[in-house]
Amino acid sequence: MKVLVTATSLNPVHPNPALEQLNRFADRVVFNPHGRPLTEDELIPLLEGCEGYIAGLDFITKKVIEQSPSLRVISRYGAGVDRLDLEAARAKGILVCNTPGVNAQAVADLTIALILSVARRIPFLDRNTRQGRWPRSTGVELYGKTMGILGLGAIGKAVAKRAAGFAMHIMAYDPYMDEAYAKAQGIVAADFDTLVTRVDFLCLHLPLTAETRHIISGEVMKRMKPGVIMVNTARGGLIDEQAAYELLQSGHLGGLGIDVYEEEPPKESPLFTLDNVVLTPHTASHTREATAAMASLSVQNLIDVLSGRDCPYLVR
Repeated sequence: MKVLVTATSLNPVHPNPALEQLNRFADRVVFNPHGRPLTEDELIPLLEGCEGYIAGLDFITKKVIEQSPSLRVISRYGAGVDRLDLEAARAKGILVCNTPGVNAQAVADLTIALILSVARRIPFLDRNTRQGRWPRSTGVELYGKTMGILGLGAIGKAVAKRAAGFAMHIMAYDPYMDEAYAKAQGIVAADFDTLVTRVDFLCLHLPLTAETRHIISGEVMKRMKPGVIMVNTARGGLIDEQAAYELLQSGHLGGLGIDVYEEEPPKESPLFTLDNVVLTPHTASHTREATAAMASLSVQNLIDVLSGRDCPYLVR
């Protein structure tokens, strides 16, 4: 049995128990030779003869799926499936599974880190101090402010708990709102339009779908309070980056922390030129704890499917 592994954090350079388990199960394991998410033309030859595939953030198109006749299961190393053609996979009888929730604490940590970094301009101050300058910079406090959370799933809930530690007032929007949880935690459940106009900080934890693409459009941003700070650690494409750049430049937006991009890696983005923007390279889930958990669950999901056992993490 042949298995392809493309998740960049799961590679033989850094052995771990999950890889050892996979190597015991499979006859042959092939790894990502490029160290980055793969295109369809790079995936097709690597998937030749593979029954299983542990996928990173690759572009798994209909063409990839149709040209991989041996493939039985795609096990996502992570939760998102926006780069995977689910309809094509279903049509070919390929099962898809993922690892929901296991990276929630890691992503929530980086979300708060980005909020603080933008609010206090930490990278700007660090850079200038290293260069021998001694700048004065007036930031904004989190204490007592209103945090808006778009998407109150596992990650959104973890962010809310951290925000509560700063005595923030928390509002949340989720099309499938857990009303009981929100009430118990003192979170105000709001509709989208109300939330975006009232918050001081806004963080995004929604999946990328046709409905959520550019959910934070230029028109939406113009309705926000002047000086609002936004953070996106979910998926690139939720925010209209060009519109955000223009409103950051004008000062209407107070700042942006961003870990995910419409194009990855981003090339010559105008956001790079702004001091009120803090950027990280799609690294929110990259902690020792989260990567170990995602590795373990993605491998177990693949083995369960290929062994004919029930897998509780199938994407329906």
